[in-house]
Amino acid sequence: MSSPDIIKDFPRVSPEDVAQARQYQPAIFSDIAGRRGALHGRIQALRPRMKVAGPAFTVEVRPGDNLMIHAALSLAKPGDVLVIDGKGDQTSALMGTIMMTAARQLGLAGVILDGAVRDSLEIDEMDFPVFSVGTNPNGPTKNNGGRIGHPISCGGVTVRAGDLVIGDGDGVVVVEREQLPALLPLAAHKVQAEAKRIAAIKNGDTAAKWLTASLVAAGVLREGEVL
Repeated sequence: MSSPDIIKDFPRVSPEDVAQARQYQPAIFSDIAGRRGALHGRIQALRPRMKVAGPAFTVEVRPGDNLMIHAALSLAKPGDVLVIDGKGDQTSALMGTIMMTAARQLGLAGVILDGAVRDSLEIDEMDFPVFSVGTNPNGPTKNNGGRIGHPISCGGVTVRAGDLVIGDGDGVVVVEREQLPALLPLAAHKVQAEAKRIAAIKNGDTAAKWLTASLVAAGVLREGEVL
């Protein structure tokens, strides 16, 4: 009989949708999803060049204890991203070179932790995508249970197993699995619109067409006034 704390199988975003999503910045998804889904800025790429995209494999642990992360490494599938609710604890690292090497060897796309890591220089040399709240040389304990495959809170955002997580130097955004197919065309349109606007700015059209109306609506200007 399996433990109710561990959900081994769950629907995931499709590899095809992940491949399309990978073309876009997390900021694009945040904008088209109503400025929702961005994890707290404390969770940052270990190095600004690091990028990740894939289905979330969720893990909840007690602060400073990585027992359930070891269990998760035995269950996650290639392409998954470990997303770990470490309660924002920075007093000890939850993962280091050994576990990151195992994650890469297993074909995981990356690791996102609301907690700390260590061995950052070696992880940098591995070029394996890791997002965390920082580093700490202290090691973890391996004593306490937790949950795998359940919804978690990571960086103040609900993450469900199988949702898309996408990260770059700006941070990480979560996109609900069911919403992703409908958002992909909007992401393409957003990128095209931004490219058109940037081109116009470079040609001297720097004025924001919406600014005056918004200032009037906010009560900064009266109707008919301009800057």
